[in-house]
Amino acid sequence: MTEAATKEAPALKRGDFASDQDVRWCPGCGDYTVLFGVHNTLAKLGRPPHENVFISGIGCSSRFPYYMATYGFHTIHGRAATIASGVKSANPDLAVWMITGDGDGMSIGANHLMHAMRRNIDINILLINNKIYGLTKGQYSPCSEQGKVTKTSPLGSIEQPVNPLCFAMAARATFVARTHDGDAKHMQAMLERAAKHKGVSFVEIYQNCKIFNDGIHASINAREVRGERLVYIEHGKPLVFGNTKNKCIKMTGLDPEVVEFDPEAGPPADALIMNEKHDTESLAYALTQMDYPDYPVPMGVLRDVDRPTYDSRLHEQVAEAKEKLGEGDLTKLFRRGAETWVIEAPKAKGETVSGHLESVDANDMEVGEEKESYEQDIEDSLTKAEPSELERILTGSQLKDVKAQADTVFVKRNDNVASVLEKMRGGDHLKTVLVEGDKGAIAGIITERDLLLRLPDGVDIKNVVVAQLMTPNPECLKGTDSIACGLNFMGSRGYRRVPVIHDKAIKVLSADDLLDFIRDA
Repeated sequence: MTEAATKEAPALKRGDFASDQDVRWCPGCGDYTVLFGVHNTLAKLGRPPHENVFISGIGCSSRFPYYMATYGFHTIHGRAATIASGVKSANPDLAVWMITGDGDGMSIGANHLMHAMRRNIDINILLINNKIYGLTKGQYSPCSEQGKVTKTSPLGSIEQPVNPLCFAMAARATFVARTHDGDAKHMQAMLERAAKHKGVSFVEIYQNCKIFNDGIHASINAREVRGERLVYIEHGKPLVFGNTKNKCIKMTGLDPEVVEFDPEAGPPADALIMNEKHDTESLAYALTQMDYPDYPVPMGVLRDVDRPTYDSRLHEQVAEAKEKLGEGDLTKLFRRGAETWVIEAPKAKGETVSGHLESVDANDMEVGEEKESYEQDIEDSLTKAEPSELERILTGSQLKDVKAQADTVFVKRNDNVASVLEKMRGGDHLKTVLVEGDKGAIAGIITERDLLLRLPDGVDIKNVVVAQLMTPNPECLKGTDSIACGLNFMGSRGYRRVPVIHDKAIKVLSADDLLDFIRDA
């Protein structure tokens, strides 16, 4: 081993986990604190970025994977838990983090979230709770309090809110904790504890939505009141709180009770001592019911117990099956003991097609020969088939041959939106403009759709510059790419237009441009 190889790897820094993407949350959003805490925690844990994967659903917090220099998936609404479960099962060596919100995780995703927790899959679930739908502009969420007035509850919500910690406890999650975005140090401690736990970890993070639910948690976690309204719980210690540490929690039967005591004398003998290692959920469940104003709100680890994980048992079962039965054969598995429907061709014109059920014994089949013959038939059909006219156009024509309906227009990063809108209105079919970067490069693209969806209501468009609304570093196609490539590129990404570069010349092609070319060819 060389001297260089024996040297310890350099310590990781927070920046090693931050991607090169601009973080695009509203100013003052609590997600910035969560992102900062995650970056710091991962650096402290010391696992390199490529050993981590971040998986999210839909919502403001679900932009997380873009801001992580790790593997990641931005999935669909409520399904992050299913993707995370699959990733961990397929590659148990990865540290899997799932990012969700109270809307994404507690509504359409609640079913999947429950099963991920009850299975005890070794993933870390961060549920960021601002008690509102922020990305879709302020509808009440499953966690919104009764009486909440929003765009979808103008007379006040009449629903009983979901308690995420209670939900996690009922699903028998093996690690359950809560923290908030007003205490970065505590948050990072909870993230570190969650990451080190073997099994499912569920951390609820109280977060502030500056735009649509500002101050939702201020009544308990504002600096001037948190001493009296939060209780930080620690394993093996009494639940003490208050500005002078003169209050504690004790249990009266199955109910928690707040009692005062002389801080110099210490808490009473019957003060509740936190035990996060109880395998039964009764104590932790009781703590999840504590809420302001009747009780202080608990922050910290409520439960941390050991149980076999789903992913480890899954791989043990696979190993056991291979040891007992050997490597499997899918063809034999599908055919073994099954009935196969055999279609017989009609013998004369007008005769109907008939069929019969035929029992196939896998032991009598020549699997290898059948597979080889089947693959040969496919190969023969592909190589002998004549290409259709449409196939010839799609694969034989190039994007450089397609005429754009609109001229390519460039604007500067600092041009105001009002001037850009005038250019869009002035040109025929002009829905997209390119943003010029250094040395003629494309710095961004901005569409009519961007102006409609990304401009805040009531803003003076003369005071908004293009750089604030554009999509930076857009993907471009080459002029030598085929028409089929262009259609697939737009369709798979949901793009309506795409820049095309050929011999340093640039044009913007739309799906209509491509379809017109195909029709006229």
